[in-house]
Amino acid sequence: MTARQPAIFVGHGSPMYALEPNRYTAAWANLGKSLKRPDAILMISAHWVTRGVWVTAMPKPKTIHDFGGFPQALFEIEYPAPGSPALADRIQELLSTPVVLEEHEWGIDHGAWSVLKYLFPKADVPIVQLSLNGAMSAQSHYDLAKQLQALRDENILIVSSGNVVHNLRTIHWQDDAQPYPWAQSFNQFFISHIQARQHQPLIDWEQFGEAAHLSIPTPEHYWPALYTLALQAEQEQVELLVDGIEMSSISMLSFYLQ
Repeated sequence: MTARQPAIFVGHGSPMYALEPNRYTAAWANLGKSLKRPDAILMISAHWVTRGVWVTAMPKPKTIHDFGGFPQALFEIEYPAPGSPALADRIQELLSTPVVLEEHEWGIDHGAWSVLKYLFPKADVPIVQLSLNGAMSAQSHYDLAKQLQALRDENILIVSSGNVVHNLRTIHWQDDAQPYPWAQSFNQFFISHIQARQHQPLIDWEQFGEAAHLSIPTPEHYWPALYTLALQAEQEQVELLVDGIEMSSISMLSFYLQ
């Protein structure tokens, strides 16, 4: 590893993966073991969508269980990492848009801790979450993310968490559920363009047609992937960490830059 921190996108999938390790969580854990310890982590999760741009600025963020209908054991998971008001201030300084420093209501949501518990199981690295402004376009999210580039040279690890394909309405819960052809098609479309360093077609994803609209019925799980791509430097390649489509319509694609 160089002094520069990588940037990571994780397809986080079901909250149950926090209780049930599998080949995806094993890949996250192995990546975590290879990382140079960062001074702090900036987390962009699909599960914090706001009006405007917000960033957590409390010294002790709470673990948020922002879901329902799952076993009690999932609600009992805690990820007691500290926060970093200093990093929150730095993000506010870097971004050209107004930033709300949030000190009371949010914390570390399950899109974050279900991944972080494998990347950094000791929960000893400070965490700051950046929200997704629900009113912004894909292009605006990508452009905003570019302004965070300097953090990677300041020993800040930037982790985004979502899913490239995420259609809960079409899920099949069977263990042997086969991927929909449209899910496979869009997932491969995404992979082929990141490998070719072609970001604009992924920003303009709607132009891919029906497969894109079925894969992304709402964009909040897709936007985090654009944050990672926006951080790609001239000399950097995308490294695929793990891939697969679960429950027919959830892409588990994870990748990183270094």
